[in-house]
Amino acid sequence: MSVQEDSVKSNGVTFVDSNNESIPAQKAKTPSNSTDLNTPLTLIPNGEATTAELSTESPSENHETHPSSNTEAHAKIARSPELDRAAKGLSLEEPKAVPLSTANLATTLAPADQLWSSSRDKAVRLRMEGSGPASETPITIHQMFLETVEKSSDHPALAVKVEGQWVITTWRQYYEQCRAAAKSFLKLGLERYRGVGILGFNSPEWFIADVGCILAGGLATGIYTTNSPEACQYVAANCEANILVVENQKQLDKILQVKDQLPHLKAIVQYKGELQQRAPNLYTWAEFMKAGEDVPDEQLNAIIDSLRANDCCTLIYTSGTTGNPKGVMLSHDNLTWTAHTALNMVNITYAEEVVISYLPLSHVAAQMFDIWMCIKYALTTYFAEPDALKGSLANTLREVRPTCFLGVPRVWEKMQEKMKATGAKASPMRKRVADWAKSIGLQYNNSIMTGENVVPWGFMLANNLVFKKVRAALGLDRCKICFTGAAPITKDTLEYFMSLNIPVMELYGMSESSGPHTISMNNQYRITSCGKVMLGCKTKLDNPDAEGNGEVCFWGRHIFMGYLNAPDKTSEAIDQDGWLHSGDLGRHDQHDFLYITGRIKELIITAGGENIPPVPIEDALKSEVPIISNAMLIGDKLKFLSMLLTLKCVVDDNGEPTDELSPEALEFCQRNGVTATKVSEIIANKEPVIYKAIQEGLERVNARATSNAQKVQKWVILERDFSVTGGELGPTMKLRRPIVVKMYQDKINEMYAVAKQ
Repeated sequence: MSVQEDSVKSNGVTFVDSNNESIPAQKAKTPSNSTDLNTPLTLIPNGEATTAELSTESPSENHETHPSSNTEAHAKIARSPELDRAAKGLSLEEPKAVPLSTANLATTLAPADQLWSSSRDKAVRLRMEGSGPASETPITIHQMFLETVEKSSDHPALAVKVEGQWVITTWRQYYEQCRAAAKSFLKLGLERYRGVGILGFNSPEWFIADVGCILAGGLATGIYTTNSPEACQYVAANCEANILVVENQKQLDKILQVKDQLPHLKAIVQYKGELQQRAPNLYTWAEFMKAGEDVPDEQLNAIIDSLRANDCCTLIYTSGTTGNPKGVMLSHDNLTWTAHTALNMVNITYAEEVVISYLPLSHVAAQMFDIWMCIKYALTTYFAEPDALKGSLANTLREVRPTCFLGVPRVWEKMQEKMKATGAKASPMRKRVADWAKSIGLQYNNSIMTGENVVPWGFMLANNLVFKKVRAALGLDRCKICFTGAAPITKDTLEYFMSLNIPVMELYGMSESSGPHTISMNNQYRITSCGKVMLGCKTKLDNPDAEGNGEVCFWGRHIFMGYLNAPDKTSEAIDQDGWLHSGDLGRHDQHDFLYITGRIKELIITAGGENIPPVPIEDALKSEVPIISNAMLIGDKLKFLSMLLTLKCVVDDNGEPTDELSPEALEFCQRNGVTATKVSEIIANKEPVIYKAIQEGLERVNARATSNAQKVQKWVILERDFSVTGGELGPTMKLRRPIVVKMYQDKINEMYAVAKQ
């Protein structure tokens, strides 16, 4: 093996040119003051705690940072000619400082020889390559942020509504507030690698607390707002939180119930509303932001200088569907490299895009999209109202008109349901026009998808009569790309939006891959596929069957460091060769698009030994019978398959399903001569028309089954729809199957007892 190959394999990233000339590191200026933030740091190989003379040359007087530009070039980390020349002569003996970006900051990697760790203070070896996207120089969160501040200091970063008016924070102000928060965390006693738990709805304070914690050397930790006090206690104790940042009295009450079981807790900060009671170490946001005013810049700068790209900076807790949540440790490099690489694949313009933050920031998808990608590409984030998922998101969308939008499948399904309900009330003439336009839209988008790019006759008319109006009504008229992720989405929903000329691009990944692993793009997608692997990453299908379905395994710089304090769980997830095992089953088509075909743990293995993925059968029935909201297949270790079904209903302001049928379900009933308006009425009367419609839909699904074992024989309608508050769905609307089975065991036993008699 050559020296270069050996260096790359051991993740050596020391660069020296062939003439052994020093490459000077240039100091970055702090936008908020004249203090130097970074002493020049040497880029050293993992596993090699080499010391070297640091260059002390001062920056040349005429050094310029790049001005903000609308070209994609500025979305890439600049590599200097010296760096490219130096890469040809890799050496482990004489590490030199490397200019790595427009801010000309040098970086260091902490010594590390393992690809994974479960210790909060232990660095990992990065999966770097000798060339291509995976060879990009690693940088910290601070370096990425500072680069954007230098390019776009006065550009809007955050926008939040206060008393009906949008209040804007620029990139410079955002950065300065993160530094102020970092100082306050230090003042309140935040220790290195200890947690700052953040419990509340998306807001500028959430972002500032998160980034400020990282700058102060802590571990930023989102906690789901739907968590019980006990679940909050588990996360806060697991990350050894020194400080908890809560939104309001409701969230504060949860923490006050369990604070005596949090030995590391030193302070609580409430970022919205007045404090209803005074207590030691309880602060308002204003008090918190002032607390660190006397912490010297030099103290914070020293900590910022000590941050390493291969150290942990963030914890994402899994939703704990099969046990206690696990703390997914993400490094600076996981976040900065993934943000850069993922958006680099999508056609967006630096410092021009607008997004809406509304999905739970404790989830990796929202955090990557709303915080890290926005910092990397100077996107402007508008914050939705706290009741976004209960209905107000529609208003925010129309007002903000985002240029990129990420929705979980339930968000797209809700839009679809509302539009269908509106369409059902239209005149026969309008319905005919809409149906014609939708057939044109589907035809057009299918041709785009397959690369034929044929514009069918009548497309322009359909666009003017229907598509433009629908986009404007939804607030998506400026949207360049629409994404869906975090849970499976049905083919029916995807085709519905395609027919309206709003193709929705599927993403796929997990917390353990810092968010995305595969990405669909407007010019490269296949319906029901979750796209192609992110540049610089690899996919392997482990133990494929005859049809090519195998476990999807990931490789790349986006792979997490490990689970906090859980070496056994980490070694289960990352194999000996460093591949992350997803637990998902998937296959590739001839064009390398990835399709997820099931989940290993979700596979139903019948008493007869037949392996059955439940999702395709569940989705097929929901497509056949539009009144069904949720369907869950049952049959593990049982003689036949059965189903638990829920009907579409109205959801109240707290996200609780009610007994009232949804407008779409009501319309279905009225069309079929059923007068019932409540779920309970349909169940109590075993409403013949509805029960017959479900049975006939199921028979059509069974007719397409590949074997008798895959046919559903029994089903029951439940009194109440699944929800996050009820516990049947996780925070991103994923079905929590083991919990649903436990909740409805009596109903399941009944179906199988009847069959035995």
